[in-house]
Amino acid sequence: MTAVTATVITFNEAAHIEAALASLAFADEIIVVDSESTDDTVARAKACSDRVKVIVRPWPGYVAQKNFAAEQARHDWIFSLDADERVSGPLADEVRAAAAAEGIAGYRIPRVTFHLGRWLRSTDWYPDYQLRLYDRRRARWTGRLVHESVRADGPVEHLNGELLHYAYRDLSHHLQSMDRYSTLAARQMFEDGRRAAWWDLALHPPAAFARNYFLRGGFRDGVPGLIVSAMNARYVGLKLAKLWELCSASTSTRPAPGAADSSKRC
Repeated sequence: MTAVTATVITFNEAAHIEAALASLAFADEIIVVDSESTDDTVARAKACSDRVKVIVRPWPGYVAQKNFAAEQARHDWIFSLDADERVSGPLADEVRAAAAAEGIAGYRIPRVTFHLGRWLRSTDWYPDYQLRLYDRRRARWTGRLVHESVRADGPVEHLNGELLHYAYRDLSHHLQSMDRYSTLAARQMFEDGRRAAWWDLALHPPAAFARNYFLRGGFRDGVPGLIVSAMNARYVGLKLAKLWELCSASTSTRPAPGAADSSKRC
């Protein structure tokens, strides 16, 4: 069977790291790259197994940190796991056999999120395929501010076992994450030349709710499905509002006190 190295990047993940590493028992080697945590993430990781190698280095960004972790591996097949994720039993059984297949550069894995008391297999959150098992000789992490992903130079297949995602502690944590990621997404859109008009703000959030709740089956998950559909629509609205704000700030000057505002708007 082909050997597999599992990689995890961390920062203050003491609440998650032990369970995450325990789910990687199938791996031949586990590498944790920590971004100078101030809690006991590093100590907990080192205590998990003698197969765990922990490296502490400053934070260079998601893409650079994940590529660095893969470069430290003894084996070419990499399984990348976030600290708030777990490998399900069926997925662990699939990984070793999948890595042994000839001619494949990587595998996309369905990810399911636990939130509001249940596993949500609806809305835009599912199946949320993630390319996490890959041959580093033919694939590497790419991206900028948000939504980093693995780009493979070769065929990519799909696995059936699920990646289990514990993304949020509660709704307050969900809102905090939305605020942070919508800021990054708006900045990246702005740098890519995207702009937001009033009709984007008026039409895209309700369209996102309809897609999540009706087309993507959020209604099947009861109140949690309704809440997640509404939160996904809120994220779209926040992202576009922040994009509009960036555009407005870039084309206007601050008026002198008492002067009429003649600045341009997006």
